Amino acid sequence: MAPTDCRSCLGNIIADMPQYLSGRQGGRILGLQCNYRYEQYPFFTGPSLLQLPAPSVGEAPSPAPDNVTPPPVRGGGTRNGTFRILAIALPIIVAILAAVVICFCLWRRKSKPAALKASLSYPKNPEDIQSIDSLILDLSTLRAATDNFDESNKLGEGGFGVVYKGILPNNEEIAVKRLSQSSGQGIEELKNELVLVAKLQHKNLVRLLGVCLEEQEKLLAYEYMPNKSLDTILFDPDRSSQLDWGKRFRIVNGIARGLQYLHEDSQLKIIHRDLKASNVLLDSDFNPKISDFGLARLFGSDQSHDITNRVVGTYGYMSPEYAMRGNYSIKSDVFSFGVLILEIVTGKRNSVAYDSEQAVDLLSLVWEHWTMGTIVGIMDSSMTSHSPGDQMLKCVHIGLLCVQEDPADRPMMSVVTVMLSSSTVSLQAPSRPAFCIQKSGMNYSGMHTDPYPGVSHSTSRSPMSPNEVSITELEPR
Repeated sequence: MAPTDCRSCLGNIIADMPQYLSGRQGGRILGLQCNYRYEQYPFFTGPSLLQLPAPSVGEAPSPAPDNVTPPPVRGGGTRNGTFRILAIALPIIVAILAAVVICFCLWRRKSKPAALKASLSYPKNPEDIQSIDSLILDLSTLRAATDNFDESNKLGEGGFGVVYKGILPNNEEIAVKRLSQSSGQGIEELKNELVLVAKLQHKNLVRLLGVCLEEQEKLLAYEYMPNKSLDTILFDPDRSSQLDWGKRFRIVNGIARGLQYLHEDSQLKIIHRDLKASNVLLDSDFNPKISDFGLARLFGSDQSHDITNRVVGTYGYMSPEYAMRGNYSIKSDVFSFGVLILEIVTGKRNSVAYDSEQAVDLLSLVWEHWTMGTIVGIMDSSMTSHSPGDQMLKCVHIGLLCVQEDPADRPMMSVVTVMLSSSTVSLQAPSRPAFCIQKSGMNYSGMHTDPYPGVSHSTSRSPMSPNEVSITELEPR
């Protein structure tokens, strides 16, 4: 090849490097007549093979053996001088070009985390910046941890994308959420989750380990939960028996404590806005951890509610004031928690398919059995018969209080945790819950049927009003 053609070929390869080798520790590009390679270690020994003599026009030069003296030619001195200059200058030029390209690649690799940090608009508090810096992960690290997102490591898949199991170099197990390009959860949700979760520390909140935004990828790395999400066990007829009442009650308590931390105890006041069974993860001991803060919102210390024109979340768990008017508050999360309690106790989803055996939605079904005094009949049959009935009934009672139509009638999460842990707290009788569909021919007005069938009531004090029942008076017959 003529020197200009060789340089043109090499230039084209160098121009392609950022596209194909960006962020790589080593690489090789094979052209039609050129072979370009760089590594972090020596991969070639011996003298340089680069020879770019200037050929005559239309004539391809033949390299002469080192031990043969070329015959004298006219103007040989000038030509030999040209050879010597090229032999010295071209390797230097190529070395400089290679160094520039490698430096450019390294600069781009280092600039990506910086660009990510700049795009997230973090607070200027040094502690906040330090905590977020520690969450930025390289794409190469997550690719290696998941065997390049191999199908054998897939943990689950949803509308947002796929979750993979991975193992970091320190042998820590992680779950990597890889958002699809068509995912409704975009860069804003990622930024929101990173900023919020970076400052949240609670045993009932899933721990975010890192985030990566490289090469069009949107990745979140969490601590690995061996038992996956609550819905994968609770609504699976073959696995629901793994959740005896002891585990279920511990899950209810854990979710309540996690929400109380978000609403009242953390330095931030956070509304989750998407609490549901699939966003509650279970560790090896079935301890619950609330996850997915992509839709969460931060409130000021004195702020009680907010209104949005963009209602996001999951129908069936949304409170009526949020679903219909975009008005959300901590009481919106309380409503979602109430739905979740009823799902955990009954083992039924709060959603109905037209061809399902469940004729009405869960809230209507629970309310019908509550008013008829047959609530025990809809408890999850996969639980053992030795489960404490009074504790299960109390959870249904609390769940109904949480799904009241008026947000003011729903309890704070701190009150809920006291209700769950105490046996001496009196619970107000619930009114008809939100979204409750009354079946034709059924009249709930004026009905005061005992909601606790099979449980005797003490007569040590005056009878209670129809709107109040005390848990302290419940004793098994």
